[in-house]
Amino acid sequence: MVKLAVFASGSGTNFENIVNRINDGTIKNAAVALLVVDKEHAKAIERAKRLEIPWVYVNPKAFPSKAEYEEEILQYLRKREVELIALAGYMRIVSPVLLAAYPKRIVNLHPAYLPYFPGKQSILDAYNAKVSETGVTLHYLDEGIDTGPIIHQEKISIDPEWTLEILEEHVHALEYKMYPEVLNQLCEKIEKGEC
Repeated sequence: MVKLAVFASGSGTNFENIVNRINDGTIKNAAVALLVVDKEHAKAIERAKRLEIPWVYVNPKAFPSKAEYEEEILQYLRKREVELIALAGYMRIVSPVLLAAYPKRIVNLHPAYLPYFPGKQSILDAYNAKVSETGVTLHYLDEGIDTGPIIHQEKISIDPEWTLEILEEHVHALEYKMYPEVLNQLCEKIEKGEC
């Protein structure tokens, strides 16, 4: 059983989707051991309480450096024996502290078809660019911004009549499908000692 930590900053819809897909057997051999949030009033906390998932809020402003902030998070991850980290709307750049502790074990969900539209406003950027397609990418984290090795990505054709809200709905629907599938594959590999 792979122990998974999910990191979130906001509403936590992908976090809840991951928990639900574990519960319905889509993601096998995994359990969410911890939700980590960096915002005191993140809606993801309410979801964790309802789903009975342990959670922790770690305030980045309470630490003099990002390294010390992440060292604090590491203590919680180690206590829960976390083996894999899934970023799901976590709006912070991860530093070498966590990267070194979890090499090729931190997965990021990015709502665009990388290398196009990196950064935090990728759906809006794709919409404003009036491109014919965008997508969703899952990749391992590295020290860059959305530059890590790609695990899986899929495209979405954009109807020129779509509003931004409709595009967002299509991107999120693909996220909810892709993330559990990829996490299931990664957990199987971890269980077999292949990664």
